[in-house]
Amino acid sequence: MSKVKTSFFCQNCGTQHAQWQGQCKSCKKWNTLTEEVLEKTDKKDWKSEKKINTISKPLKINQIEISSESRIDTGDNELNRVLGGGIIPGALMLLGGEPGIGKSTLLLQIAMTIKCKILYVSGEESQQQIKIRSDRMNSSSDHCFVLSETKTQNIFSQIEKLTPEMVIIDSVQTLQTDYIDSSPGSVSQIKECTAEFIKFAKETHVPVFLVGHITKEGQIAGPKILEHMVDVVLHFEGDRNHIYRILRTQKNRFGATSEVGIYEMQSKGLRAVSNPSELLISEKDEKLSGHAIAATIEGIRPLMIEIQALVSTAVYGTPQRTTTGYNTKRLNMLLAVLEKRAGFTLGTKDVFINITGGISIADPAIDLAVIVAILSSYHDMAVCENFCFAAEVGLSGEIRPVPKTEQRIQEASKLGFDTIVISKFAKISKQNEFIKVIAVSKVETLISLLFG
Repeated sequence: MSKVKTSFFCQNCGTQHAQWQGQCKSCKKWNTLTEEVLEKTDKKDWKSEKKINTISKPLKINQIEISSESRIDTGDNELNRVLGGGIIPGALMLLGGEPGIGKSTLLLQIAMTIKCKILYVSGEESQQQIKIRSDRMNSSSDHCFVLSETKTQNIFSQIEKLTPEMVIIDSVQTLQTDYIDSSPGSVSQIKECTAEFIKFAKETHVPVFLVGHITKEGQIAGPKILEHMVDVVLHFEGDRNHIYRILRTQKNRFGATSEVGIYEMQSKGLRAVSNPSELLISEKDEKLSGHAIAATIEGIRPLMIEIQALVSTAVYGTPQRTTTGYNTKRLNMLLAVLEKRAGFTLGTKDVFINITGGISIADPAIDLAVIVAILSSYHDMAVCENFCFAAEVGLSGEIRPVPKTEQRIQEASKLGFDTIVISKFAKISKQNEFIKVIAVSKVETLISLLFG
């Protein structure tokens, strides 16, 4: 009997080591190496043994023929936007997110909507459990086939019999192949199973969706090479205390990586939000201080979001700087600008910033709205509810222009705002007749305009 060959793999980055050591030589993490059995020598192709392997030959780039197949419409406008217009045939897409965030629900809704033969493979739920979920969503389809299986060889055997036009795997961490003698979810199993589905997708032009678990740090579980292997990496995020879910693109070989899709979690599943600006701005019976509206851009989509601020006297000695959905370091920078350039004594104040709706925004164009919300709470003076802001604040207190200013102005006008404050140096081709545009160059000018 031949000796079993083993090696040590880093659970963080997937680097292979000949022997155990305390620190990974690649990612420098400690105590992440585990011993795994290397793959067997009798490895075969994803298809049956009768398949004859063909050797790929180099071609001139001018001689390569592009398939006329168009993108597959998912029936979900938000997902189509994130993917760049639809699903590319033969693409391998990885969807990650926290437990219970709605990954399986989203893919099951897609399987029920698309009018093509789809194989939904679940390694975590039985066929009866998936049927119960579809009944809860009041959806049914004659094109969706459900398989409860974890072994890749059995999955490919059913694929050859069924010949689906799309495959959904939930999840990649539950898969196991006979060619690797290690437990499901290990680095070698994830790499090998993903490689088999990549070869299947590229040879058959059948798109494959993989669901991926995430670690406590928020990264997709398994080796980092997993994200390099696939064509598209999607991240489904949100807060369980909020009903909104955001689908972000971290990698997309066929489109932009800055697009977002917004969903609303309901009892019957996920609902695509076509106009999130109206939902992200709270309705108030009376004017309240510490509120400001910012015009931001996510990908090519303009959004109007509400910034809430609370400034109070620090009673515990060291002032607190707490943010929800906003960068704390950037808040500290804006507070320093207000102290240095505008003369406000905020060093002894607690400052809290919240972006409503439970979403996170990294667009520097919301700097102006953050400052306005802080000063509104500081003076306890409400800002006019028909005002909105779109500009970046520099370290010298200057108001800097931001990209796509005209799109922000159009979105504000569409939602009924009558005044928008932008940078004096922003270049806009024409004035919008339905909204007043105020251009300022310094923070001091803005303060005197709003707070006298």
